[in-house]
Amino acid sequence: LAKFSKFAVRLFQTSDGVPPRIRLRGGFFGFLSGAGFSRPSPRCTTKAEEATIPHHHPHERTRSIMTTLRNLKIKTSTCKRILKELHSYEKEVEKEAAKTADMKEKGADPYDLKQQENVLAESRMMIPDCRKRLEASLADLKETLAEVKESNQQGAEIDEAASVISELEAFFQNSEA
Repeated sequence: LAKFSKFAVRLFQTSDGVPPRIRLRGGFFGFLSGAGFSRPSPRCTTKAEEATIPHHHPHERTRSIMTTLRNLKIKTSTCKRILKELHSYEKEVEKEAAKTADMKEKGADPYDLKQQENVLAESRMMIPDCRKRLEASLADLKETLAEVKESNQQGAEIDEAASVISELEAFFQNSEA
């Protein structure tokens, strides 16, 4: 039993007696960092040190390509989702505006009318925020597509991203006019 406990202690501690989890995470929630526990330094800090690292796995480039195409696909679907969200907010504003106008015509209770106007104002506030997010995600998608094209990659994701970009640019031109 005594041998087992020594083995267990060795198993869960490094040569300096610090459990590996504490060393890797820099202490529990960082409060142990002042007590001598810190994160390990980066593997390499200079180009000379970087040159001494052995070459990567032969499929590393393939993984990088797949990662880039995956990022492109994710950013494309993000743009689609935000555009769909923007359209739903615009429909909601139209619906709430019609409801508010109907309430005004019928001479509804002033309190109910005020509540409906607040709902309409909240719906209208969401549109500019959604447009900003869409513009940011469009710029991000364009940047990622340029990176993918520079690396001469092929795939259906590239065509889909290009069509989404042209659709969004047409949407922004039509909404500005």
